[in-house]
Amino acid sequence: MIRVLCRRPGGGAAVDLPPADLAGALADPAALLWVDCLDEPDESCERLMREVFAFHPLAIDDAIRESHVPKVDDWGAYLYLVLHAVAYDPAADEPLVTRELDVFLGPNYVVTHRDDPIGGVERVWTLLQRDGRFLEQGAAHLAYHLVDELASDAMVVVDAIDAEVEGVEERLLAEPGPAALQQVLRVKRALMHLRRHLAPQREVLNRMARDEYAAIPRPARVYFRDVYDHLVRLHDIVEGIRDLASGALDMYLSVINNRMNEIMKTFTLITTLFMPISFLTGFFGMNFFAPSLPFTGWTGRIAFGVLCGLLCVVPLLMYLWLRRRRRT
Repeated sequence: MIRVLCRRPGGGAAVDLPPADLAGALADPAALLWVDCLDEPDESCERLMREVFAFHPLAIDDAIRESHVPKVDDWGAYLYLVLHAVAYDPAADEPLVTRELDVFLGPNYVVTHRDDPIGGVERVWTLLQRDGRFLEQGAAHLAYHLVDELASDAMVVVDAIDAEVEGVEERLLAEPGPAALQQVLRVKRALMHLRRHLAPQREVLNRMARDEYAAIPRPARVYFRDVYDHLVRLHDIVEGIRDLASGALDMYLSVINNRMNEIMKTFTLITTLFMPISFLTGFFGMNFFAPSLPFTGWTGRIAFGVLCGLLCVVPLLMYLWLRRRRRT
């Protein structure tokens, strides 16, 4: 699907424009165009970008056929941006999902290309349909709205991960087990994935805010600097949550080790109590009534009774001795 928003000077709200009229509107330097390609066949997107906008073949190939980490390429009259939107679903096997957004930013146009729906892009599109005044400051300001919405979505994702980490910590203390361990590992994997995308995207915004680009007027750079500050703060928050997740994993291992120590204590106590019994039964062999042994007749019965008494008294004495040593 290819859709086009066009706003002309004094025209009020942006209006939908048929793709066939795109070339005529693009020739008007006072007009502002936003062309959005969503899940469109590669051939149609390539024809549009090559014939109407005359983008470089390498930039077209990067946008349509390849996936990249966030980056910015300066092609003189326009910029090619690769940005990533993030979404988080705690119930999924891979909770963090990233979607690539390719942006061509020119003097009076913005061309976006994506294979999957992105909530931030849809919100900006709806906003511009209601109020076209957001297009009055030019294409760079439109690009700012797009990257700002992506940063807002990333903040929502970070808040959701932070809340899940807090829940994991409580769960580890209440009922540590394999399920809690799997949840901790999923959160750590999601944080690593998010960090790999936030760091280069932060650098993209830093370059857009500070470098000299023909497509970004100097007054517009302050807006990108604001988004850069947001991403710096997000990156710091992610690092803090990563530390919390690592601490939760250490907490899990500590709880499991403590439980194992308690179990080993119980086994050690049982072994200690039954050790004298094993010695006594092994020493005498329990053969008190064999004719060939010295303990026969009434002496055998007395020896058997004494041994039974020892079997009862010695574990009790051992238990009392262990309790006394524990108190001291």
